Amino acid sequence: MNSVEAGPQRRNKGFEETHQEMIETAVRLISEKGVEALSVSALAREMGVNRTTVYYHFETREALIAAVKTWSSEQLARAFGPIGSQAERTDYITRFVLENPELIKLWIEEVLQPGDMRDSYPQWDALVKGTQRSLDAAGPGGDAEVFCVILLISAFIGPRVFRNRVRPDEPPAKVIERFRQEWQRILKSEGMTGE
Repeated sequence: MNSVEAGPQRRNKGFEETHQEMIETAVRLISEKGVEALSVSALAREMGVNRTTVYYHFETREALIAAVKTWSSEQLARAFGPIGSQAERTDYITRFVLENPELIKLWIEEVLQPGDMRDSYPQWDALVKGTQRSLDAAGPGGDAEVFCVILLISAFIGPRVFRNRVRPDEPPAKVIERFRQEWQRILKSEGMTGE
C-alpha cells in the first residue's frame, strides 16, 4: 500500500486547494453541529492539521465564518445563474436550503444586517438587471429590486418554513417538487419563464 492510499497528504497541496478544503470542512462542521461548534481548533482537528496551518489561511474564527458565508452565497447564486433549466435551478436551491439549515441561518443573519446587499450576495446587480429585462418584456410597471428581494427571501427561507412548520411529515423530494411547480407557475404568470 503506498502513502496516498494510507490517508490524505497535506504537505504538497497548493494554497488554494487547502484553503478550499478548509472552507468545505467548515461548512460540513457547521451543517452537522451548528456555527457555535466551529472553531479554529475544531477545524484543525477535523482536517488533521495544526492550528497554525488554519491561522495561515484565516486570521480569526470570524474570517473563517466570513469565508463560509461567501461560499454559501456562491452556492445560492448558482440557482439564479444561466446554468441548467429553471426547474433544475429551483430544485437545486430548494435542496440546498433543506440540506443546509445552519448555513441558511448564517446567510439570513448576514442579509438582515444593515449594509450593502452586494456584500452578502455579490451577484445582486446581475440578478436585478436580468430580472428587470424580464419584467420589461412582460410589460411596464415591474420593480426589479423589490421583486428580487421577494424572490431571494422566498427561495432561501420558504422551503425551511414549509418543511419545519407546514409539512414536517413530507419527504424532501416532495417538498422540492412542490416548490418547483409553484415557482414555475409564479414565474410564468410574471412572464419570466426563461426557458
